[in-house]
Amino acid sequence: MVKGSSLWNLYGPTETTIWSALCRVDSKDSRISIGHPIANTQIYILDAHLQPVPIGVPGDLYIGGDGLARGYLNRPDLTKERFIPNPFSDEAGARLYKTGDLARYFPDGNIEFLGRIDGQVKIRGFRIELGEIENVLAQAPGVREAIVLAREDTPGEKRLVAYMVPDRNLSSLTGELRTFLKEKLPEYMVPSAFVELERLPLTPSGKVDRQALPLPDQSEETFVSPRTSIEEALTRIWADILKLERVGIHDNFFHFGGHSLLATHVISGIRSAFQTEIPLRALFEKPTVEELAIAIMERQAEREVHEEELSHVLTELESLSEDETQGYRVEQDK
Repeated sequence: MVKGSSLWNLYGPTETTIWSALCRVDSKDSRISIGHPIANTQIYILDAHLQPVPIGVPGDLYIGGDGLARGYLNRPDLTKERFIPNPFSDEAGARLYKTGDLARYFPDGNIEFLGRIDGQVKIRGFRIELGEIENVLAQAPGVREAIVLAREDTPGEKRLVAYMVPDRNLSSLTGELRTFLKEKLPEYMVPSAFVELERLPLTPSGKVDRQALPLPDQSEETFVSPRTSIEEALTRIWADILKLERVGIHDNFFHFGGHSLLATHVISGIRSAFQTEIPLRALFEKPTVEELAIAIMERQAEREVHEEELSHVLTELESLSEDETQGYRVEQDK
């Protein structure tokens, strides 16, 4: 920045005469906001019931004040949808414009723009703002550009997929990204797959062409075939549940679209295939085929030891006389 100059971030849609909020940008700012509303303008961040959201919580951005347009020419239906009565004003005819933008308040009162409302998705009951994930990804070391999609390649099974242009090989970056995201976002907002691109595909108008983003695929470099009968059976169970063509022993269940509901199906499949009970938490603690196979072998070994001990006790009981058996039972009762 040239000494003596200043940079301002101006926000506002055409429906509110272009500028509605502004913020002076400082080189020390870690995050850029759209600041505060300008004079004679009000900005509200509301939930689905038109109630103000708490600080830090994303909501729909509405604008009121003297800068509002009258509406859309020859579009009374759209005017009615976007320009609504202002529930916070006593002035007759006061209105709010629903921008379709997502935003939230910083603790200092400044407003952070998060993206468009059409970037909101619902996965396993959680409402997720894709723009919020993209903003966090953009802050991650090693990431130049990133976009997040909610894909439903298998009917009824949505998952988050991050597409990015990294500064270095993605295979060495993925673990760091997951750790970085988990520190800033809840688990359900961490993408299950990361796809490396040389550049993001663009439409003729210069926007990201989401339709051109490829289907996530497994890396050939990290695939390791099963080596034991247990690993072989587990890979079949995972491939069937996750709708994958193949599964390697180092593949992470949750990195390929797995979640708690599908995890219960894995546990059921293990019970059926191995006649072995594995607690649900075991899959979260040991999310790869290799690790889970070891857990199953340990469970089976414990069961064999228990059955051997039980067989030994039964053999001893059978060898005792009736009087000795009675005495044994009395001793046990004590």
